[in-house]
Amino acid sequence: MRTMWKRALLTLTAGSLVLGSAACSEEEPTAAAANLDGKRVAAMADYQAGQQFKASEAVEFSLLYNDHPNYPIKDDWLFWQELEQRTNVSIKPTVVPNSDYEQKRSLVVGAGDAPFIISKTYPGQEQAFVASGAILPVSDYLDLMPNLKDKVEKWKLQPELNTLRQEDGKFYLLPGVHENVWPDYTLAFRTDELQRLNLQTPKSWDEVYTVLKAIKAAHPDSYPLSDRFEGKAILNYAAGTFGTSGGWGWTNTQWNADEGKFAFTGASAQQKAMVEYFRKLVDEGLMDPESFTQKDEPAFQKLANGKSYAISTNAQTLVNDYRPALKNIPGATIAKITLPAGPKGDVVAGTRLENGLMISAKALESDKFVAMMQFIDWLWYSDEGQEFAKWGVPGTTYDKDGSGKRALKPDVAFGGLNTGAPQHLQKNFGFQGGVFTYGGKTELLRSMFTPEEITFQEAMKAKKPVPLAPPHPFTADEREQATLWETPLKDAATQGTLQFILGDRDISEWDAYVKELEAKGMTQYMELVNSAHERFKQKNG
Repeated sequence: MRTMWKRALLTLTAGSLVLGSAACSEEEPTAAAANLDGKRVAAMADYQAGQQFKASEAVEFSLLYNDHPNYPIKDDWLFWQELEQRTNVSIKPTVVPNSDYEQKRSLVVGAGDAPFIISKTYPGQEQAFVASGAILPVSDYLDLMPNLKDKVEKWKLQPELNTLRQEDGKFYLLPGVHENVWPDYTLAFRTDELQRLNLQTPKSWDEVYTVLKAIKAAHPDSYPLSDRFEGKAILNYAAGTFGTSGGWGWTNTQWNADEGKFAFTGASAQQKAMVEYFRKLVDEGLMDPESFTQKDEPAFQKLANGKSYAISTNAQTLVNDYRPALKNIPGATIAKITLPAGPKGDVVAGTRLENGLMISAKALESDKFVAMMQFIDWLWYSDEGQEFAKWGVPGTTYDKDGSGKRALKPDVAFGGLNTGAPQHLQKNFGFQGGVFTYGGKTELLRSMFTPEEITFQEAMKAKKPVPLAPPHPFTADEREQATLWETPLKDAATQGTLQFILGDRDISEWDAYVKELEAKGMTQYMELVNSAHERFKQKNG
């Protein structure tokens, strides 16, 4: 019988981060060069890529766990039982509600009290902890992770990993890695209405405007597009096609390859062009002005009640939310459209990196450090570990035929598959969860997709990827200074964007708005960014 583990609910009060200066080295050591004497308890002697990891003795590793309300953690999940049977490892989770995760992660890491494995960290979020020495430079230990190294080599992921490197040339986050860029969000249109009005599916933002205008003419009292996600989704996926960033994907800086330097996003010509486009939609009544402020439910209900005809979506919301609701409207159909092309061209912005793990510096003091890194490599980066975390146990949660095709058991539901089944892959078994499931081969990623979604993904593959911006990591002193500028600048820019789009501020005031950004330190901040970029380029090539 497996040993029951204890889970602690993280309840913390406000505190200050412990920050200091960290020594930098000119060369990046590898695990082979690092002193790992006395740290190999429970490790496998000859662990290799594609090999099942199993600790040589029972071991427990602590983990900061992001608990999602849609599938709250349970002690009796099959995931825990099977993981322990396969690897001889049990997880001791420190459980944090999803709503508080980023704040409380900062508190425990900054105070030096974090579990060894710190999950659900997106690229860039680790930067705040580098100078204090609270997290490990994981790039020093990649020799302990043969599966990750194999994927980096086979998929040519080095450019993506380079975007994670800090001023010392090292990186401090173990990211989720995908074989290919995986776009998901785009617009969904009522396809029955497009057919009724003899409208072609729009392929560019200009054509989106034309289609929305035709729908408005047919339904003068409607807002053809009433969006959810408070506008953060549409500004995110549209921004890349305009050559900028926005919404969920907002970054203060954008790379200008022609000039060889960074510019401030909120003041760029590309940002102004995107703002003007959405201002036109709102001004002409084609887009509901509440799209940028309303919660999801009102936007969802407007679609379901026939008061709107387009809305942002991903594969899951299309199947789980929109289609069931539209059954109330006879003949109503809805589908994702391929991401529209924009002024930047028929492009798709994105990276093959996903959220990943930080490792507490205290973990290096453990005599089981090597075993822990091997375990992480197997569960998060091996083909077998990724399939296990996603699909579960063959014969129990799914079946796999001789050709390798997987199918959920009839009594197990997930993501529009086996809807109404008595068991749920996430809620009842603990698989396909956000802490352990990300990255991997495109085949595995698509293994739960519908044929319709695979067609969408194939169409997206034809688009040209937007090149990655080069690194511009700050020193500890620069990071402290940059922090004083970054939040006020971001707040002013995102607020200004919303004011211009909604018409609360006329676009003729753009130059005055840029001067306001300059007054908040925009010029000095960009000088700091570009100086850091030049220094990194000279040191690292």
